[in-house]
Amino acid sequence: MKPLFSRDMVEATRLTRAGRVNEAMALLQGMLRGNQPSAPPTVIALPPPVLELKPVADRGFSDGPAVSAGILPTHGAFDGIFNRLQLNGLGLKGLGLRGVPGRPAPPASEIAPTAGQFITKSFSNEAGRRAYKLYSPSRYGDEPRPLIVMLHGCTQSADDFAAGTRMNFAAEEHACFVVYPEQPVSANASKCWNWFKGSDQQRGRGEPALIAGITRQVMRDHRVDARRVYIAGLSAGGAAATIMGEAYPDLYAAVGVHSGLACGAARDLPTAFAAMRGDDPLHASMSRKPGERALPTIVFHGDRDTTVHPRNSAEVIARANAGSPSDASVDRGSVSGRRYTRSIQRDANGRSVLEHWEIHGAGHAWSGGNAAGSFTDPTGPDATQEMLRFFLEHAR
Repeated sequence: MKPLFSRDMVEATRLTRAGRVNEAMALLQGMLRGNQPSAPPTVIALPPPVLELKPVADRGFSDGPAVSAGILPTHGAFDGIFNRLQLNGLGLKGLGLRGVPGRPAPPASEIAPTAGQFITKSFSNEAGRRAYKLYSPSRYGDEPRPLIVMLHGCTQSADDFAAGTRMNFAAEEHACFVVYPEQPVSANASKCWNWFKGSDQQRGRGEPALIAGITRQVMRDHRVDARRVYIAGLSAGGAAATIMGEAYPDLYAAVGVHSGLACGAARDLPTAFAAMRGDDPLHASMSRKPGERALPTIVFHGDRDTTVHPRNSAEVIARANAGSPSDASVDRGSVSGRRYTRSIQRDANGRSVLEHWEIHGAGHAWSGGNAAGSFTDPTGPDATQEMLRFFLEHAR
């Protein structure tokens, strides 16, 4: 297959903006097949299809690289092209997009313990409006408690992500608040966080401003320990979490990333495709400035992930490390037959500040997750418990 990060993509963009959609579609077809463009296909005037999840045996659900990491479909020039390619039978096999019926909503018993409260609220500012769901533990009294911000992956909802990770159940054990901001289809047709857009990568603008606003609203309305606020995410949500950690180091104490990408890995559609393949075209521009503060970071990634290349997890760690000297060690083990390699970097006090979990044989799914949610691999190790353990070791 010809690289999508090429002059052909630029030319397809130009043709689309000029209204020459058929020619752009033919060019993209040729790119995806790895040959020259074919004759212009017939444009089918139907609404865009819903590109949802495809079951994968013993792995919960998975979609293709474009949808799950937040690239397609998005609002913009390429929407019609890719949707029509799908309808015309090409199938976008190289991108892994599949239109199949969605999975049912998880039962309430799998989403949150009955002891606590799981309620829907909303937040608005100049960047827009977002709904969110908040879990409040049953026991916390007058003592301020930690808050975990959880950013779902594409096609997911707060309920789905909560069920898949079982973070509410873990939070109940430790008396933590958990908030799940939700991305609407009006912002991204697959409900992905727009991690690859420059306008959604900066403090005080776009989605970072909304996520930070939700975080602060929960902190104002509830007894949250301001020194123990953490942020985590899966796939596109993981990429958004890395952005939040860099944009708001004064708000969050640590970052958790599962199957995501480093802040600055992409600036647009072509560089996003390249980063997800592991080509990393923006590597030179991703290094931190000397002395720039990095937050403690824990990363999980399956080494069989064909959606977001595992190389991206190393980039997240490298950027979080920021060249700081540390004591490193490697721990190898297995859970239920699933092997993992855990690389740990500690500070001068012996505290783990960077952890990189490589899950051997795992794909694009939350490790140790609950099959009631999408993008889960129940085998383990348990990313939720390990992430929460790591978080609670750190205070801002």
